This record gives sequence, C-alpha cells and structure tokens, in this order.
Amino acid sequence: MGSHAPFSARSPALRLEIVAQCPTTKARVTRMHLPHFVADMPMFMPVGTQGTMKGLTTQQLEDLDCHVILGNTYHLGQALLDEAQGLHKFMNWNRGLLTASSIDSGGFQMVSLLKLAEITEASWMADGVEFEAPHDGSRMLLTPEKSIDLQNSIGADIMMQLDDVVSSLTTGPRLEEAMYRSIRWLDRCIKAHKRPQEQNLFGIIQGGLEPALRRICIDEMVKRDLPGYAIGGLSGGEEKDQFWRIVTLCTDLLPKDKPRYCMGVGYAEDLVVCSALGVDMFDCVFPTRTARFGNALTASGPMVLRQTQYEHDYRPIEEDCDCLTCKGYTRAYLHTVVTKETIGCHLVSIHNISYQMRLMRGIRESIIAGTFPEFVRTFMVKRFGEGNIPQWIVNAMQSVNIYL
Repeated sequence: MGSHAPFSARSPALRLEIVAQCPTTKARVTRMHLPHFVADMPMFMPVGTQGTMKGLTTQQLEDLDCHVILGNTYHLGQALLDEAQGLHKFMNWNRGLLTASSIDSGGFQMVSLLKLAEITEASWMADGVEFEAPHDGSRMLLTPEKSIDLQNSIGADIMMQLDDVVSSLTTGPRLEEAMYRSIRWLDRCIKAHKRPQEQNLFGIIQGGLEPALRRICIDEMVKRDLPGYAIGGLSGGEEKDQFWRIVTLCTDLLPKDKPRYCMGVGYAEDLVVCSALGVDMFDCVFPTRTARFGNALTASGPMVLRQTQYEHDYRPIEEDCDCLTCKGYTRAYLHTVVTKETIGCHLVSIHNISYQMRLMRGIRESIIAGTFPEFVRTFMVKRFGEGNIPQWIVNAMQSVNIYL
C-alpha cells in the first residue's frame, strides 16, 4: 500500500488504499483510486440505465456526493458510444462508472427480467447468452467477447465479466455448471479486454448457497489476479441467514488488497451488516425504484408518503437531512405529488440517494473513529426497535463480535 503513484503497477487502472480497519469486525475504510475519481468505501453506487439515473441529473448526483454510479452496457448502441467517446462524456458524468456485463445490471436478466432462451457454449467463439431483447422482442446473443467489446466502448472505470447467473435458490448440477461456466467466461473476458491500462475488469464469484462451490470459484478467480472481485448470485430471495453466511465466507477468502463488491444489495440494514462483514461496494435500484412508489427512506424504515397521515404533516421527510428535498419540501406537499407527478419521483429520489450516501458516510466515519460497533447497535435499534432486531442480523453481527 506504500506507493503514492496514481495507480499501482500491478493494476494500472486501480489502486486500493486501506485507510482504517475496524478492530472488532471485518469492516474497513478504503480509498479506491480509479481513472476518473477516487472513491471512498464502503460505498453505495446508485444504478442508472440507458445513460441516465431515473429522475436525477448528474450534477445532482455529484451534489449528493456519489462517487461511482452504475451504467448498463446494452441499451444505447455501440456506434453511438464510440461516436460520443464513451459514456462519461455522453452522460456528462466525470466521476467513477461501473458497467455490468449484461442487459440488466449484474446479469439478473437471466433470472428475472427477460425470457431467457438459451445459454450456449461450444468450441466456437459465438456462444453466450441468447435472449429476447426487452424493447423489440428480437433474438440476441451476448458473448463474453461482445460484452467486453461493448464495455470497452463505454469506457467505464470498472467492467463486470459476463457470468452465467442462476437464481440463488437453484441447487444441484445447474448451479455447479453455472459456476464453472462463469470461470471459463471470465478467461474469455480477460482475453477480449483491449484497454487494461484504462479499465478494470472484475470477476464475479458464483456458486449459489453452496460454500464448497464458492470456495472453488474464489480459488480459481483469485488466480487470475484481477483488480477486484464481486460476490454475485445473491439477493434473489434466499433466506437471510444463508445470505450473510455466503457473504462472510467470500470476504474471508477474497484478497484483502482488492475491492470486494456485493452485487444487488441496497436495503439499509443489509448495507450495515455487509459492511461489518468486510464488503466495500454495493449497488441496487432500490432507492430510486421505491421513490417511484412514493416511499422515502428514513432511519426508522421506509415512509409511505401516499398514506393519508401525511396529508397535513408540514415537517420534512427527515429533520436532520440536508438534501434539497428536506430543505425545501414538506411531507404534506410530497403526499400530494408522489405517484401522480414526475416531480414527486424526482424529489423522493433525491432524498433516498441522499439517505444512502449519509448512511455510508456514517459507516466510514465510525470505522475511522473506532466506534463502528456502537454505530451498528444504534442503527439497528432505531431501525427495528429494542428487542425486535431480526435473528439473522443478530447472528451475522455476533459472528464479527457485535452483540445486539
């Protein structure tokens, strides 16, 4: 870690600086030096598709102190991105950008969003994921090579490999097949990557809820000495007690000097728990998606602004929030516009992203101050009430010496 060069020789486009390590848990504060920005972690990355964050401008995201956002690789068309000299310029975003290798962020189109036709793999190179395109129903084949080619055009700081994603509830031969295929596809992604000096390729650890498969996948992928690794295939409806055990197994085994990214995680309690278990990076559509339904995120849980109890409530969503929404608008006003006017979605999205950013900042500050266990206890009691903290959280925190 001693190097003060912009990037280490080992990984030309990424350097990880460890700022503080919690003495009680596996939580840590790091700074990830990327080509476009230096990101403080643990961090939450909002998700934007088609070159936009739903309901927010890039300037607003900057004002909210977002360090890295997610973009998708597929919707915009490669020719347009080449012409625009990449997605940073195209969407007027000068900070960190992470792109998922597939249609939906993180490959979940295979599980939920699209009708998956077929996963093919043969001796020729034109094999990958064949699916129906969501916008016009046409058949498309996404290969590891095509996925990387697209992401090289996008120019993201971090690119994700194309992986074979199955539901977290899948068991048996299909799970093992997907894990081994993800390793093979990673090798093809590495080979296809044309800009390793400027862009980082992350591998995605698969293996479902099977510790033995996760171990094999980590062992193989770590041999590739990538700039960073993601824990994939979770947040798909599995029991929370299984979820945290897989997360902590992965953070135990993944390299300490590389970023560790848990894909698709965005609920506040999950961010706190997984930070304690040693995760550095998170992403989820949740804050902006739930805003579209008129739900505001708060320290004591979601506030459903559609409810009549807010009709004459002239307080901000949260008294201690300094976002544009809380400084200028009341719950009563938001009650009248949410789910009816686009301004409602816009204002609640601003607050929700602000909430996630403040939460992550609080996590980082408490780790640096040496008060992270107290932060976790205070957060959980405020969120669930004394004596009502879910058992899975109690178990997870006990595993890293926090007793709730």
